[in-house]
Amino acid sequence: MHLALGVEYDGSAFHGFQLQKAAATVQGALEQALSRIADHPLRIAAAGRTDAGVHATGQVVGFASNAERPIQAWVKGVNALTPPSVKVRWAREVDPRFHPRYSATARRYMYLWYEDDVTSPTLDRWAVRVRHLDDDAMHAASRSLVGEHDFSAFRASGCQSESAHRCVHRITVHRHGPLVVLDIAANAFLLHMVRNIAAALRDVGEGRRPAGWLAETLAGRDRKHVGPTAPAHGLYLVGVRYPDQAFPPGEPPPLLRSLGGLARV
Repeated sequence: MHLALGVEYDGSAFHGFQLQKAAATVQGALEQALSRIADHPLRIAAAGRTDAGVHATGQVVGFASNAERPIQAWVKGVNALTPPSVKVRWAREVDPRFHPRYSATARRYMYLWYEDDVTSPTLDRWAVRVRHLDDDAMHAASRSLVGEHDFSAFRASGCQSESAHRCVHRITVHRHGPLVVLDIAANAFLLHMVRNIAAALRDVGEGRRPAGWLAETLAGRDRKHVGPTAPAHGLYLVGVRYPDQAFPPGEPPPLLRSLGGLARV
């Protein structure tokens, strides 16, 4: 059988998603649990191989197994074997041609900041502290990124993608009390693209750059014009869209869940 799983994890507990030797990873934790349920070794593929420290509430993984198990065994059974920092939210049987990465048509990320003069021990694990952000200026600046562009200015030097062209379907910056949220969906993302966009928008929000600077930076296609990559722990993979798949939508980050549901990508 071929299955897809929806997975949530706290990225601060792992050295990224992708399997590594002698390091705790999300892939390693899931494969160990899944292999015990299947009673044979399993390998999984993911919609996005998130970096160390990046969280997910809507990650999608896929795998094939000869083991015949009830669907709920791939949820409850796996969750009984994984650490508290990674859990399966749902499982679905899929067509053998399904691939969590290559079948995806869109991905959605959120980046969270919280405003405070002092570091909060209860918030600092889930969002990045700032003193104050002008979210209106950030939102206005972000509008220049909508559509298909060459995102070389926001691409990490180690990115192996053949093309820097990506299509941003939607991007907003909005406030929820002390939280400022970057919400972005695109057909795909370059390495560190969202975190570099977040870094640039923070410069605008803190008044170090005018709103029009972001459009100029995008057009310039030069990564050195953007400052250091934003910290990983503010970033969440919250949803992945597939054609002809009725998967449950991703959940908002924990800090936003009391505010209601999350629209699908």
